[in-house]
Amino acid sequence: MEAYAPLLPEVNGPFKLLLFIDKRPNSTEQVREVRKQLKSLEKSLPASVPESEPIDLEIVDMTNQPYLAEHFKLVATPALIKVTADTHQVLAGSNIASQLAHWWPRWQRELMAYHRARNGKNGGGSHGKSAETAAQNIAVDAVAQSVEILRLSDEIFRLKQDKETLTAQIAFKDRIISMMAHDLRNPLTAASIAIETLELAFHPGEKAKKITPELIAHLLKNTKLQIRTVNRMITEILQTARGSSANLKVSPQELNLQRLFADVMESYADKLTAKQQHLDTDIPQDLPAVYADLDQVQRVLSNLIDNAIKYTPITGRIGIAALHRTTDKVQISIRDNGPGIPRDNQKNIFDENFRLQRDNAQDGYGLGLAFCQRVIRAHYGQIWVDSKQGEGSCFHFTLPVHRSR
Repeated sequence: MEAYAPLLPEVNGPFKLLLFIDKRPNSTEQVREVRKQLKSLEKSLPASVPESEPIDLEIVDMTNQPYLAEHFKLVATPALIKVTADTHQVLAGSNIASQLAHWWPRWQRELMAYHRARNGKNGGGSHGKSAETAAQNIAVDAVAQSVEILRLSDEIFRLKQDKETLTAQIAFKDRIISMMAHDLRNPLTAASIAIETLELAFHPGEKAKKITPELIAHLLKNTKLQIRTVNRMITEILQTARGSSANLKVSPQELNLQRLFADVMESYADKLTAKQQHLDTDIPQDLPAVYADLDQVQRVLSNLIDNAIKYTPITGRIGIAALHRTTDKVQISIRDNGPGIPRDNQKNIFDENFRLQRDNAQDGYGLGLAFCQRVIRAHYGQIWVDSKQGEGSCFHFTLPVHRSR
């Protein structure tokens, strides 16, 4: 309780006035108006109220004393609060001075009753003084208890938040394990089959004769693709598991986008063929080089193209386009004609906690989008999505143009 003692108003008299303000420029004028009105009203007090005991007014900056502001449930400033031993009254708005004049007759009667009780039958002796002290103590204790309750409530709220954070982290790790078990199985199985088939070429027999050089080249290419897919997924999982606060290291260099697009699209040729999907490209030959990390940008492209293939129906169309948007930026766009993303989810699609909602096809854009956002932001670019439910989605991102030194 001692740590919060400075927050407690010290009541001198039957009540205390607290004027809550903020740091806006007109706060000084509001204080001046209330003081002027109060000084004027004090002149109407009878002789039974000593001039040496003016109305106790304290100015409170609610940004500096949030517990008091919370105790009185203030939602706006300025606000004038009349605090007594067991209750309080709030005057709020831009016309506090006129409200003060309205309530003054009633407050004046309370002042007069207080001084009559103090100076009445007991002649203002020690008993009267102790009664005054008791009233002050009650007022202070009432606010002190409320402040302590609020402090404990805040502590409980903080502990609940910590619990929710830890619970979410545990759930996240569980989902990561489940996802790895599910998603890593497919590329590992494909790579394993390709390697087992390649082994046949080194064993005598009829089966070895069927392993042509063309098939070997295809199997090696497919194995390389699957290993690259596994590596990309592990990288994303580890990077995302560190949290959004972890630094993402990039090593930018001059990067030819035409060559990068060709490499990435070639690695997805089999998937496109398997779903009989059509790929439309619009990549200008005079597209300038960008200043970016080759591996990281390749992962971004792979994620977005993989999602486009996954959510585009059989015989659907996928588009990849690049645009020299400004003298400083190049924009890349990947378009699909899949189910689209619900409008309510579009603003959350890149969030850390949204990436693992994979059960519903409309929400299941995978772990990689949060990672993509981090990569693009590390390049001082932007990434966003345009989507209409039932008509498809188009993901865009920008990269800086490379400048010759």
